[in-house]
Amino acid sequence: MKFVTRRIHLSTQGNSEIRDLTDEVKKELKGANLKSGFVNLFIPGATGGLTTMEYEPGLIDDLRQTFQRIAPEETEYLHNVTHKDGNAHSHIRASLIGPFLSIPFENATLQLGKWQQIVFIDFDNRSRKREIVLQIIGER
Repeated sequence: MKFVTRRIHLSTQGNSEIRDLTDEVKKELKGANLKSGFVNLFIPGATGGLTTMEYEPGLIDDLRQTFQRIAPEETEYLHNVTHKDGNAHSHIRASLIGPFLSIPFENATLQLGKWQQIVFIDFDNRSRKREIVLQIIGER
């Protein structure tokens, strides 16, 4: 079993920006020279999330609207009263999606569905520099 750690760096705009990471993850997997195993992705921080979806404009908008209905920006949150940063909705949304994703691979190919892409969602209310940690675990 071999462990390879890689990082993907992003500059994001926040406000539920959704970024497709699939090609970058595939590139890092190829460079790891492993045949089968798992790619584990993790976003350090409390206002970002990782998931999979069909990355197309209609669903991107639908997902953003869904987050707005579930955890609206305009609601009064105790976090905002305490910290005065106005991003409580960002923390709630990120907690619902989660910071971790694991994808199996076989023959050095991610086992994603035909319409399934790996996405990072930046829920914060401001631009950020982000780092996604990939730990690729597998056999040659």
